[in-house]
Amino acid sequence: MDTREHFGDQTPDVVAHERTYHAFSLLTRWAMLVLGDLILWLTLWFASPAGFLGGTLIAIVAFVVGYQILIRHEEKQPLDVWAQGR
Repeated sequence: MDTREHFGDQTPDVVAHERTYHAFSLLTRWAMLVLGDLILWLTLWFASPAGFLGGTLIAIVAFVVGYQILIRHEEKQPLDVWAQGR
């Protein structure tokens, strides 16, 4: 009978799965940030009076803010799912 005492153990398979998930999550976040920033920049450049320079400056600010919120926060998270503070 399975007592499930092993539940929560950090086996090599679990650690490998968590690393793969972490890499996929970061790739998805980078894609969201770059595509969103590109759409913002092109919209401001071609469809608003901001023009190239205004669109570029706003896109750079949006990229930095998005990096701080989407990417940098996740990179500081521990890979251990059961770690304190996760």
